Amino acid sequence: MNRPQQSIAYLPGLDGLRAIAVLAVVIYHANKNWLSGGFLGVEVFFVISGYLITLLLLTELKQTGTISFGAFWTRRARRLLPALWTLLTLTTVYFSLFERAELGRLRGDVIAAFIYGFNWFKIWAQSSYFDGTALDPLRHLWSLAVEEQFYLVWPLLIAAVLRLAGKRTTKLGAIFLGISVLVAVYVATSYAPGVRGTVIETPEHYISLFGHAVARIDFLFLGTIGRSGGLFIGAALAFVYQPAMFDAAHPSSDRRFIDVIGFAGLAGVALLMWRFHDVVEVPGTGAIRGYDPLFQGGFFLVGLAAVATITAAVHPHTLIGKRLLGNPLFVYFGRRSYGLYLYHWPVFQIHRKVASNYLSVMEFVVLFAITLIITEVSYRFIEMPVRTGAFGEWVRTLRSPRNDADRERKRQVVAGLVVAAVIPVFAFGSLAFGTGEGKIAESIKENEDVVENLLGTTVPGQTSIPGTATTTLDGQIIPILAIGDSVMLGAADILTERGITVDALKSRSFRQALEISNYVKSINRLGEFVIIHLGTNNYVDQETLDEIMVPLADVDLVLFLTAHVPSKPWQDPNNVLVKAMPDKYGNVKVLDWYTYAEEHPEYLYGDKIHLNEEGQKVYADLIMQAVGK
Repeated sequence: MNRPQQSIAYLPGLDGLRAIAVLAVVIYHANKNWLSGGFLGVEVFFVISGYLITLLLLTELKQTGTISFGAFWTRRARRLLPALWTLLTLTTVYFSLFERAELGRLRGDVIAAFIYGFNWFKIWAQSSYFDGTALDPLRHLWSLAVEEQFYLVWPLLIAAVLRLAGKRTTKLGAIFLGISVLVAVYVATSYAPGVRGTVIETPEHYISLFGHAVARIDFLFLGTIGRSGGLFIGAALAFVYQPAMFDAAHPSSDRRFIDVIGFAGLAGVALLMWRFHDVVEVPGTGAIRGYDPLFQGGFFLVGLAAVATITAAVHPHTLIGKRLLGNPLFVYFGRRSYGLYLYHWPVFQIHRKVASNYLSVMEFVVLFAITLIITEVSYRFIEMPVRTGAFGEWVRTLRSPRNDADRERKRQVVAGLVVAAVIPVFAFGSLAFGTGEGKIAESIKENEDVVENLLGTTVPGQTSIPGTATTTLDGQIIPILAIGDSVMLGAADILTERGITVDALKSRSFRQALEISNYVKSINRLGEFVIIHLGTNNYVDQETLDEIMVPLADVDLVLFLTAHVPSKPWQDPNNVLVKAMPDKYGNVKVLDWYTYAEEHPEYLYGDKIHLNEEGQKVYADLIMQAVGK
């Protein structure tokens, strides 16, 4: 005998709040400059989930006297898994056909997403949520992993605490609110402000996870523990505030007061989304750091504002619940919020390649329309048929045909499924054996063995000690020395073949050109030419450029290259300073790589910064021409 599904009355106001949350996230993911705190929509989702799931479990217990764990998990699986598996399949198919160099990187993400451990996998792999240089088409699934882990343990926790506390739900609400406060305190005290360097430079910015050093900010932002506060505060509200408390047929006198609370909460959510950031740039450096107010109580404030909004959203007679959040347009987006969240990020990423390529308004309109179409198809033909049981009934009909027409239909369906499965089978086979780490990463990694490390064990931002060098040049003069960052590193093999000694390193700052020049000058190894291509990662000032030129005063030609980093604010001011260098120094020449890259985007990867294979050759040719070789 099947257990009847327990439910609560439909709450359109919650769907409206979901709509606001998902649209905020979508806008934030399109262009952070439009809504810097739009990512807080995820926190609103957490609060809604904590409230709604706890409310469902309490309702089931009240109606039946028990909680069916199996029925709960089955409903969650039918709600979440079809669309997720569709997303994973479509993404794998696309990458197996058009982005095969990314398959090695994608494999771990797909497996982690499939088992709902995605957030912990990204923390462990140190694949930061704040990295704008990777394609990373499934990055947004970290929040689904948090929610699914919550769904696995929550019915067990609720059943246990209710067994201990009985009907004292008000007390339980206070306890769960206290737990949410403790989570906020934990995050605030665990957070490390300031710019993160290497684990040696800034050990306070790292935490040991089973003996493995991981970034503290990622652990707090992506980790289930640090983000559980919203779930607990939502659950706390469910213990003390339920729609069943009100007479649905007759308006209660408190509805206006609750509306005031709801409007205050909604205004708070909007203000926090408008004002808050995830990370911020340190002025004058280009480095980023966490946004302190977010981690020092900010998540808890969002939770409080969301709870205030929910009180009005679920009340049967408030203006917010019935007219504002419960309007048909918001309800439409709210009911499809899961699909919108799932599909929008890979659609955006496939178009722009990396998150730092912010969308224009027109790009956003087109890509959002595409996302909406995919979402609607998924909702109508995948999600709802599974949720309502129509898909299961269709499968049962195919398995047990009742007449010749059914048997013929079964043969056609089976044949169609076999044909349709060919591409996914190929795709997942490619995923299983793919070795790519991403085109940019592979290009850089392939060249790391051909560069000279003149300062030895240099790490970004760390001052090196001359004399620890691991170069193989055996003390001879370096006729052509090239100093660069990851852009130059991508072409290091070609430059080396052409007689250039390349010292290039990922994430290198302009300041290290001074360190290298001083060191090579001190050991009398400077030759005729020095090439400097930096500025991808941070600002430079005139004082630093002047200091670099001191050891290079006697070099015949110092060639500076302008930088092409269109998503970074330091690109233009850096290039202005570099272009002015020949007016001040007679031995300086400038190669305007910025202009060349603008005119020839076909030489760059999707991030519009790093060189593709053809671009590496052109880049090397331009440098050789500039030095007269």
